[in-house]
Amino acid sequence: MAETHVKTFSDPHEAAAEAAGLAWLAEAEASGGTRIARVLGRPSPTVLDLELIDDGSPTTAQAERFGRSLAHTHAAGAEGWGTPAPGFPAGPLRMGRSGTPFVSAADAPGTWGEFFAEYRIRDFVRRIVDRGGLDAGEAALFDRVADRVQDGSLGSPQPALVGDRPARLHGDLWAGNVLWPGDHSEPTGAVLIDANPHGGHAETDLALLALFGLPRLETVLGAYDAESRLADGWQERVELHQLAPLLLHVFLFGGSYRGAALRAAERYA
Repeated sequence: MAETHVKTFSDPHEAAAEAAGLAWLAEAEASGGTRIARVLGRPSPTVLDLELIDDGSPTTAQAERFGRSLAHTHAAGAEGWGTPAPGFPAGPLRMGRSGTPFVSAADAPGTWGEFFAEYRIRDFVRRIVDRGGLDAGEAALFDRVADRVQDGSLGSPQPALVGDRPARLHGDLWAGNVLWPGDHSEPTGAVLIDANPHGGHAETDLALLALFGLPRLETVLGAYDAESRLADGWQERVELHQLAPLLLHVFLFGGSYRGAALRAAERYA
């Protein structure tokens, strides 16, 4: 019997949502997408038995394979901007203790800018203000950025393989959710865990990889770009896409993330 990692959730909805999201991401493996850790069982409504992955340090070859495979995960696409995995359970369209919002297919915005402005900037800013974490002037700064995102001023094309549609995002692609099998033999380079998947802009996943220091990041990004050409100027948009995870961290933890989020917002306002 395979070794498992037991993950316990606060409620059944969250456990079912994670299982559905991992299964949806795994569907992209058939077209070259990055391998996803398997759900091996659900012994109770709030517990998932997950495949245990032996994590090590990546080689250059692993990093290259991951960059190429991630491009194909994104290229698998999604139904709409902000829509979750098709098997997302009935109930609130929010995920985890952060309450990260999703959008139903019927209500999905028509553009990435509309989605990102409302559901990744304004939603979190409103809740942070309600907690006293931002004052009126700081909230207005974020609103100016949201206006520019919404009207398309800060938009950009998707990578080449994705085309003119939402990418299939992991949604929580920080370095800790990228595992590097220690025997270096995984064909897709890495195995991904702990997803929060939805339809979005591929650059958002890539920006999160950069936020917390993924090993061999430049190799990963170079391989991604070679596989699925990134739009010109993508490096100048990294902090824009990092606003989503930064605001989430301000909501959850406050502290130094508040200053980082404000500095990023100042750049694009």
